[in-house]
Amino acid sequence: MSKLAIVYLSTQGSTKMMAEAIAQGAREKHIEVDINNFYEWDPADVVQYDAICIGSSTFYYTMLEPIAKFVDKLIEIGIDGKIGAAFGSYGWSGEAPVKIAEKLRNAGVDVIDPVLRIQYIPNEKDLAECIRLGKDLAIKMKKK
Repeated sequence: MSKLAIVYLSTQGSTKMMAEAIAQGAREKHIEVDINNFYEWDPADVVQYDAICIGSSTFYYTMLEPIAKFVDKLIEIGIDGKIGAAFGSYGWSGEAPVKIAEKLRNAGVDVIDPVLRIQYIPNEKDLAECIRLGKDLAIKMKKK
């Protein structure tokens, strides 16, 4: 069975809500999903997964520094050829998911576009988009 890792850093809980909805969508398409705050992840475990979905809140027009370091560590380990996605919540500008996707693409990851950015707390429509992203990841994983 294909495996998806969903890793996130959420400062206010909104990005976590998004991660959980993405996981729901992937599970509905029968993909094994491991989801957790990035503090709980060892970047070396990425080799066990077919796809990785990374989320971060935006802070001062970029991703949070701990998640940036985490992504850099993943790239050091090697994520070339994996499927990926980026997501996150924001209050003012929303650049974090775009920057995550850019780093993943530069590392050889096949990133699903567009990245998912949601302002403030996700509402029902926003969470439906997150579920859709999870399903899109699952479909792409099954085709590979």
